[in-house]
Amino acid sequence: MPELIEPTRGLRAAWLEARAEWGPGVHEDGFGLLTADDVDSPAGFAAWLERLAGESDRCMYRWIVEDDQVLGGIALRHGGSDIVPWAGHIGYGIRPSARRGGLATWALGRMVCEARGLGMERLLVICEAGNLASAKTIERLGGLREDGARHGPVLRYWIRTGEPGT
Repeated sequence: MPELIEPTRGLRAAWLEARAEWGPGVHEDGFGLLTADDVDSPAGFAAWLERLAGESDRCMYRWIVEDDQVLGGIALRHGGSDIVPWAGHIGYGIRPSARRGGLATWALGRMVCEARGLGMERLLVICEAGNLASAKTIERLGGLREDGARHGPVLRYWIRTGEPGT
């Protein structure tokens, strides 16, 4: 059974394995990884995790883990953030070998519950216009496309968290 956990140094090798599967230069949504982050060295990896922990007042990062394998990552931007209008409240990515098994739907559902617990009533979730799997995942969780229209290269969806009384 998969679980969502806080990023940890103990799974560095498993995270690097997942990253290698994505391939060099590919952005892994949900991990909060910046181009300036040095995750290849143990010290750089530790510094990256410290940076993520330091952002906990505005973003919750979780790794999707099963049997000590990092299968993906998901982030919930819950505090004031300049990137929400263009990146959304939630970003996620599943490593290629773990796709097509419902893992993204499961993880997104868990983060919608986390958002509800934080008092968030609606979440903006964005995906690339050509990413049909991600669009279907968002729609499975009740995502409604904003204006029913495409916004450039991305689709913008709103998910209600199911806050009591809504």
